[in-house]
Amino acid sequence: MTKNLLFEFIVDKSTKTVIVNREFDADLSLVWDAFTKQEILDQWWAPKPWASKTKFMNFEVGGRRFYAMVSPEGQERWSVQKYTSISPKTNFKFLNAFADKDENPELPGSEWDLNFSEENGTTKVSVSIYNESLARLEKMIEMGFKEGFGMCLQQLDELLVTLNNK
Repeated sequence: MTKNLLFEFIVDKSTKTVIVNREFDADLSLVWDAFTKQEILDQWWAPKPWASKTKFMNFEVGGRRFYAMVSPEGQERWSVQKYTSISPKTNFKFLNAFADKDENPELPGSEWDLNFSEENGTTKVSVSIYNESLARLEKMIEMGFKEGFGMCLQQLDELLVTLNNK
């Protein structure tokens, strides 16, 4: 039986926020790991045909993830995430900014707030992405964030099926 899983994508320009709600047919621990462990993140965090390549990741408050989305031709688009809050298996927050290959951030960035909950074997992830600047929010949308992040979440969905069957 296939579950009808939630996928909502809301842009609120008045608060400069994007809200994404997505359900996964997997238990909370596995979905949490998919968002917080480098070896799993790199398998789904870039829309195909791009790939995610993490240079380093330290998932703790004050820690960072420095990674690139790499095109099939080898073009790298770097980003840095700084973890500001972690409540295991329920919530984590990070500041995200595009960066150059030397980890110099391109400001302003965005504040990500991810909430995790599970009900009847389905895990819901609610992501709120606040942008300090309306211009950055609009640039993010123009760059195809909805389509790209939607593809990533679909890839995660497929990966979770594989990981569930191991």
